Amino acid sequence: MFAKDADGRLASRVGTLFFKTPGLVTRRGIHAMQRMMWIDEVNAGRAAKGLPPMTEAEEEEELAESVDLIFTEDCVLIRPDPNHMDLAMRADEELQKLVSKRKIRFLNTHAAKVRNALRARGENWRMARQPISQDDMARLIENSRVAISGEPFYYYNSATGTRYVTVAGSEGLAHLPAGACREQMKEAQKMLTRRNRLGHVELDLFPTTTPPEIKQNFKSLDIDSLSDEELTATIERLDAEWRMSIPPELREESVDNFDWRNAMCATISAGPNETSADERDLIQGISPEFYRQIEWLPGARIADGELIFDPLWDEWIRTRDPELAELCDPRARNILFNFMRQFGDFEYLNVGRIVNSLARSPIAGSRRGSVYIFQYKVAQISEPQISILRFQKWGTAEHLDEGKDLLAATLEANEYTDYIMDRRLMCQQLGMTLPPYLGIGQFTEPYLGKNQYRGTTIRTSFFMRAYVPGTASDKIPTVRYRNPAFALKFAKLMGEAAAMDLIVGRRSTETKENLFDRNYEVVQLGADGLPARIVITDHAGTFVNYLHELEDSVAPYANVVRRRVKWLSDPGAFASAYVESFAAKLSSVQTRYRARRRAFDELFVHRPFDVAGSGAYRWAKTLERLDRCDTEQVAARLMEAIGA
Repeated sequence: MFAKDADGRLASRVGTLFFKTPGLVTRRGIHAMQRMMWIDEVNAGRAAKGLPPMTEAEEEEELAESVDLIFTEDCVLIRPDPNHMDLAMRADEELQKLVSKRKIRFLNTHAAKVRNALRARGENWRMARQPISQDDMARLIENSRVAISGEPFYYYNSATGTRYVTVAGSEGLAHLPAGACREQMKEAQKMLTRRNRLGHVELDLFPTTTPPEIKQNFKSLDIDSLSDEELTATIERLDAEWRMSIPPELREESVDNFDWRNAMCATISAGPNETSADERDLIQGISPEFYRQIEWLPGARIADGELIFDPLWDEWIRTRDPELAELCDPRARNILFNFMRQFGDFEYLNVGRIVNSLARSPIAGSRRGSVYIFQYKVAQISEPQISILRFQKWGTAEHLDEGKDLLAATLEANEYTDYIMDRRLMCQQLGMTLPPYLGIGQFTEPYLGKNQYRGTTIRTSFFMRAYVPGTASDKIPTVRYRNPAFALKFAKLMGEAAAMDLIVGRRSTETKENLFDRNYEVVQLGADGLPARIVITDHAGTFVNYLHELEDSVAPYANVVRRRVKWLSDPGAFASAYVESFAAKLSSVQTRYRARRRAFDELFVHRPFDVAGSGAYRWAKTLERLDRCDTEQVAARLMEAIGA
């Protein structure tokens, strides 16, 4: 299949795989020609046996059971018929006898039937784009800016050769000197009508979902018949129509707008033979912050109740190929194995790693690669389910790395597991809105650190919760804040969440930085499109700050208002709503505590009380601080910090 000619080029870039009479055609030509070649070949074989040529019906049957292939320098691309995915899967299995599975990809992943068929085999990894950090995405977009002969108003896709112009880029034309505006407009108009040597358009409008009539308006513009003033006015009118046709979440053209950034990144990185699917295609309704942040790994499928791991694992075990080491993650396999031992009604399982922090501004020293996403389908539920798994930060391995002996490391890891779950109960007792379920899982794996116990089997713990739909507060499209109703509702909910965050003293363990409004607060919208609820997805960092007075710890929460001022139509109203809601929540929690002291004070009396910082001690100090704080003074300090 990858045979090359004397010039080092592929001898053929297309192939056709047949099943009724098994065979593969790779001779040069198009797929239709290869089909005719195969009919001739089969008839020749029949003639050699003294049989008559196939009838027309038999030829149709022969051709119906075939699959088109496309060859690149190192991959075989299957072009499936979405209505006959059984044939595509048969082709996949046959090709795996000839080449490594990782070199076989599927086209038409934009079709739901194709994606669903792969997903049901635990094969999200075969159609997901490679992860890329937020900073790298921003650089990719900035580095794609190009000019043709005028200003660099375009974004360039180097794979297809197509340049893209945005509405902001077009609006920039109207601000150029008259002559430059006219020449730039003529250049763009000409490029909109041309195709490059690869057959792709030279210039297109972004987003690619822009209605075709918008593009036609620019293409049909009679530039030479308009005066400078008329041309500028016409461009401004067309730009206004174009902007109104764009979804609201894409109107702010900035890498800080996750929706715009993701859409632009996907557009300028798409290839001519696209074999990748978007995260929102793989997981319906997932937040845009997950775009290209999941590294999907070989999963497993269930056939007749039997667990079948992806065959790529067999190749890894057989070859120990270094390129497969990253894909064949032992922890991913342990996760799948662990869940199959506990639950028996799975239909398929996909697992992926979150390779970069999803926080807009990641905390220095935070660990990478400790969070996994688990997509699974159970028989009694029609839609696939999503869970997030986070490995325990301080487990047996981490304590062994500190030089501790195996017993001490194991005991401290177990104590830390209890401490994490105790903190969750503390947060719930005070009224923090957390995911309704947090499960603990464990599996065994070899310790591979530098301690003398290297090679010893240890237990590793992780925590699992359901994926919380919504958008993290720091990823809300800024255009939404221009709606006063949205902004005020958001401010009130964030005020309540900020009060809870202050009470439980959440800070980064490593740097002691404030963590509020940096990733954990997920905003869910109601049927009216306005914020209805905020769920705190993770209680990480809670009770780190438990000794400082609330009055002295409130200032950082002013950033909720300060960082959004430029997008608000009424910053004063937003700040007032935020602080008033904050004050009301703080006072409410204090009142609840004073009304039922015993329920709070005795919650952890059975736990060790150690002034060095045990969970029970931190809980007691948190309650004492809450009881003695002056809620009005705390709120006043917050307002002062906002106005500073």
